[in-house]
Amino acid sequence: MIEKIPTLHISRDEWLRERLGSIGGSDAGAILGLNPYRSPYTVWAEKTGRLPEQEDNEAMRQGHDLEAYVAQRFTEKSEKRVERYNYLLRNTDAPYLHATIDRRVIGEKSGLECKTASALAAKVYRGGQFPESYYAQCVTYLTVTGWERWYLAVLVLNKSFFIFQLTTLPDDTCPDWCESSVFVSQEELESLKSFAADFWERHVLTDAPPGMDGSGSTSQTITEMYGRPLDESIQLLGREDLLLEWDRLNQQKGEIQLRQNQIRQILMQDLGEASEGLCGDWKVLWREQKRGSVSLEKLRKTYPNINLGRIMTCHTFRRFSIQKG
Repeated sequence: MIEKIPTLHISRDEWLRERLGSIGGSDAGAILGLNPYRSPYTVWAEKTGRLPEQEDNEAMRQGHDLEAYVAQRFTEKSEKRVERYNYLLRNTDAPYLHATIDRRVIGEKSGLECKTASALAAKVYRGGQFPESYYAQCVTYLTVTGWERWYLAVLVLNKSFFIFQLTTLPDDTCPDWCESSVFVSQEELESLKSFAADFWERHVLTDAPPGMDGSGSTSQTITEMYGRPLDESIQLLGREDLLLEWDRLNQQKGEIQLRQNQIRQILMQDLGEASEGLCGDWKVLWREQKRGSVSLEKLRKTYPNINLGRIMTCHTFRRFSIQKG
């Protein structure tokens, strides 16, 4: 049975509390390891209340503002009418998942996810491809709603407009206005339910974090959680082997860096005054570039009365290092 929680008139705090209670479409790709910008550890920290509410960045703001335009373009291209669906949806058959969908397609069991992408990401959508995290998001919505199809509409700013179809119908056809059509089997829907339940029960309910994955997202999350240090020292019991491994890897990194520098020097010698060298499928470039910078010392001498405090930004951060001996 599907539970529909109205979101049109609830406060942002209420909406956030509802989202914290289960895994949403944008979380699914992260816990599956398919999102390069969010890790399972970050999702765990958010769901357990360890991270403050994240403000929308510029890309997210533009995505929200252009959602209606993307939906309009979808209607123009597909001739399917859509409407807003102001509910947070949960399904008793998948209690650890929820769906907040962009649009419902009128007259059929289908939904629409609207995305806005940078022009630099245009190559990601060539050949009917799209990001795996978007795929996981749409599969989440298919799982929660039990609907037959989900459309993904992507506006690549100043470049292109794409529509992709995800369908649970084995013999479904790909419309001519879609770049591609992907079949999502019932086994895959069940697998997502199982994975979400395992993540929630193993990590969120027990308050036990997922393992470290080396991603930038996890590093950033740990930094935000423990951003203000206490002036104290603790014993890192049982970490001797880990530190010895760190030391070995550090030595290997130095050896790798040295060899890379040697290769770079050989190729620079080969190029000489040439700016480009070709070798099979490889291209080696050594081109002139210019970069401007401001010298604070010269700025003070030239403009002795300038108040640098008005234009300089000071950042406080924790620097991590390991020292031997």
